Amino acid sequence: MYKTYYTLTLICKKDVFMLNKISTADARKKFSNILNRVAYADESFVLTRRGEPIAAIVSMRELNMLQEIEDRVDIEDAWKAKNEPGEPIPWEELKKELEL
Repeated sequence: MYKTYYTLTLICKKDVFMLNKISTADARKKFSNILNRVAYADESFVLTRRGEPIAAIVSMRELNMLQEIEDRVDIEDAWKAKNEPGEPIPWEELKKELEL
């Protein structure tokens, strides 16, 4: 019996991302094919275990895009924090308070 891929389409501004859902057992059997589809066809896969999503395989383009979005959010948060009223907290004091 062959298992089928389930496809979910996400639309994000200008890009359309295809997420193929596949079990970890099937992914293990088809790993080379999955990597080729991710690398060359710009597809993405959500790996599932017992029907629950546990991980994803995405292209470097998508990973870079996600990292860029995260960086932009971090920069926005930093500007918001910088513009907050009150005295700045020294980094060393903050690290100690957060136990970093």
